[in-house]
Amino acid sequence: MSPPPPKPPRDSEVVMTQMILPSDANPLNAAFGGRVMEWIDICGAVSAQRHCRHAVVTASMDDLHFHASIRVGWIVTLRARVLAAFRSSMEVGVTVTGENPLTGEKHLTTSALLTFVALGQDGGKVEVPPLQVETEDERIAQAEAHARREERLARRGMGTHWQKALGG
Repeated sequence: MSPPPPKPPRDSEVVMTQMILPSDANPLNAAFGGRVMEWIDICGAVSAQRHCRHAVVTASMDDLHFHASIRVGWIVTLRARVLAAFRSSMEVGVTVTGENPLTGEKHLTTSALLTFVALGQDGGKVEVPPLQVETEDERIAQAEAHARREERLARRGMGTHWQKALGG
């Protein structure tokens, strides 16, 4: 079976919009971090699926940063795209922008990197298309993703003491 043809990152781009409702908020009247994480995971998964056209599962969420709070009634826009494709996995970047609908002011509120694994109908891993980078920014983002992957693979199996300390 021949490998899938390369695909540009723009083909995986996803834009999602949500409004922060009271049921999405914490006691401080700001978006609950877990809800924002849920939206990030969904947006990232759609991006990964667009790239590989297979079911995907989340393998990890790295570099999750909450830069600013998002108030109840504000609009959030999530943007995702594949940054790098490996054999059966992809790194996806997701940013979240908060918008005050009364003033139009917008700012970055959250960012995250996620790794998704593509699965076939039998539940086994499948090969994903290579990423066809077209711009210098895409080349740099891909190189950074490859470096992060090498770091993750090097750490695999290390750092389990914190899990043991929690009884795991």
